[in-house]
Amino acid sequence: MSKILVIDDEEWLREMIRLALEQQHYEVIEAGNSAEGVALAREALPELIICDVNMDKAGDGYTTLSKLREDAATAAIPFILMTGLADSAGMRHGMELGADDYLPKPFKVDELYATVNARLRKVRTVREEAEKKLTLLRSQISLMLPHEMRTPLNGIISNSELLAESAESLDPQTIAEMSREICESGQRLERLIENFLIYAQLEIVGSDASSITALRSACTNRVAEIIRSTAMGQAEKVGRLENLVLDLAETTLPMAEDYFKKIVAELVQNALKFSDAGTPVRVSIKLAGNEIEFSVSDTGRGFSTEQIRRIGAYIQFERKMQDDQGFGLGLAIAKKLVELHGGTLTIESGSGTGSTVTCKLSAAPRN
Repeated sequence: MSKILVIDDEEWLREMIRLALEQQHYEVIEAGNSAEGVALAREALPELIICDVNMDKAGDGYTTLSKLREDAATAAIPFILMTGLADSAGMRHGMELGADDYLPKPFKVDELYATVNARLRKVRTVREEAEKKLTLLRSQISLMLPHEMRTPLNGIISNSELLAESAESLDPQTIAEMSREICESGQRLERLIENFLIYAQLEIVGSDASSITALRSACTNRVAEIIRSTAMGQAEKVGRLENLVLDLAETTLPMAEDYFKKIVAELVQNALKFSDAGTPVRVSIKLAGNEIEFSVSDTGRGFSTEQIRRIGAYIQFERKMQDDQGFGLGLAIAKKLVELHGGTLTIESGSGTGSTVTCKLSAAPRN
C-alpha cells in the first residue's frame, strides 16, 4: 500500500483528499502546515507528497518543497503542488525547485486520481528499471567474475608455490622474475576488483536521483595538473613517456577529483595499450563555449562501428585474439561517470585507424 502525505492548512480539503485516496487503497497521512509537513515527510518517507502552495504564508508550498529537496532522504520523493493560482511564473518556479506536477484548484476526484496514479506509476517504472539493471549486473558478474579473477590468481598461486617448494634450488634472477610476476598478477587483480566495485557503485548511484544530485555538486580545480600527472604516470608504467603529447588548458571541472582521475587513467591506459610503442598518444582539454572537452587520441588498432555500439560493462573485444586481461570495464566506467554528470562520451574510430575518445561536460560556473 503506497503512503501519501497531504500538506494543507484547510482541514476539510485534507479530509476530502484522504477519503478519496483511501477509496483507492492508499494510506494517507496529513500535515496542517509547512513545518509539520517537512517533519512528517522526513519521519514517514512517503511515496508521494501533495502540498498546497499557499498556506499560513503565501508560497509556503515552495518553502516546503525547497527544504525537502535539500535533504537527501526526501529529495527524490515525487511532489505535487496544489494551487488555485496556476500562473505560468508560479508553475515555472515550482518546477525549478523540483516539483513533479501541479494540481489546479478546484479539482475533481477523477483529476486527483489521474495525477496521483501517473506519478506513482513513474516511480514504479524507475524502480523496476533499476531492479532490471541490478539483476543484469548480478548475472554478468556471476558469469564473468570467476574466470577473470582466476587468470591473475593462477599466476600468483603457481609462482608462490614454486618459490615455497624450490626456493633453495632457484637462482636469484629466477626468483626475482617470479616475484615480479606475482606482483604484476596482484596488481592486475587489484585493478579488476577496484573496477568491479566502482562500476557496481555507479549502477546504484545512477538509479537514485538524490545521489546523482550530490554527485554533480562536486568541483575540481587544477585540472591541467591532474591530467598531466595522471597521464604521465600511466605512460611511465609502460615506458612510453616520450609518446605522450599534452595540450592542456587550465579550467575548473564540475566533477570530484577522484572520479576525474579515474576517467583520465582509464582512457590514457586504453590508448597506450591498444597502440604501438613509438606512436603518439594525444591528450587535450579545452573550453569550447559553455562546454569542457577532454579527449584522448591514439593511432592504434581502433574500434569497429559494431564494437563502439556494444561498449558496456563486461564486454571485452576480440578477447581470444588479443588476450588482454580484465573485464573491459575501464571505458564503460568512464562513459558511466561522464553521463552521470550530465555529459557525453563519444568515440571516433575505425578498425586499424586509431581512436579519439571525447568527453564533453558543461563548464563549472565561475565565481
